[in-house]
Amino acid sequence: MTRNDKLLLHALADRELDAAAALSLEERIAAEPDLAAEYARILALKGAVKRTDKPVPSQQFTARIAALATPEAPPRPRIMNWQALAASLLVTAFLSSTATYYLASGGGNAIEQTIADSHRRSLLAASPTDIASSDRHTVRPWFEAKLGLSPPTIDLAEAGFPLVGGRVEVIGGKPEPVLVYRRRQHLITLAAIPLAPGEANTPAHTKVVEGYNMVQWDQSGFGYWAVSDLDAPELKTFVDDLRSK
Repeated sequence: MTRNDKLLLHALADRELDAAAALSLEERIAAEPDLAAEYARILALKGAVKRTDKPVPSQQFTARIAALATPEAPPRPRIMNWQALAASLLVTAFLSSTATYYLASGGGNAIEQTIADSHRRSLLAASPTDIASSDRHTVRPWFEAKLGLSPPTIDLAEAGFPLVGGRVEVIGGKPEPVLVYRRRQHLITLAAIPLAPGEANTPAHTKVVEGYNMVQWDQSGFGYWAVSDLDAPELKTFVDDLRSK
């Protein structure tokens, strides 16, 4: 991985790339495990830092720092440098330990943010899919060939949610299947992540992530995340129809 690759990954995470450049890089991420791992690390670290509360220094600590900057204090360059360095190390250690905690615990809602970002990029891309087809018998074999697995690919056209196709997204450092449905002019991103053997199912629950409505639930060996700018009741109708099949 080159230094330029790392710069591009950071730019993608900060949404600084145009749609064409972002789509090209995402295709590389899906095909190159080292890029996928580095991008997942960047997203996890950004999420952890974003959710980390700023440390509140104690009054004693603040007083000690203020004393170092007091003009009346006798000049002690060597001691002052070591004291400043020690103070810096204390703050750095606090921030590092907090970030490590979030990363080790899964980064809270890092997966939800990754999927919401994926949905946003798909709206800006030339195409929201890697395989464009309304035929589930085309989409499912495509996933099998790409990933060696496929989530149930359900046709909901009669319910008003036609299948648009599918794509591969890097989620949690791994390439995962994503189905795309449509409701009038609105797209629905449906990420499906295989559950670990014996992992307990999570009942459906709703939330708002990055301004998008999202429903998450487990079913048939997959953890599902449906995200869209549809109104919450319509997105729930989509999920209800999908879960009933």
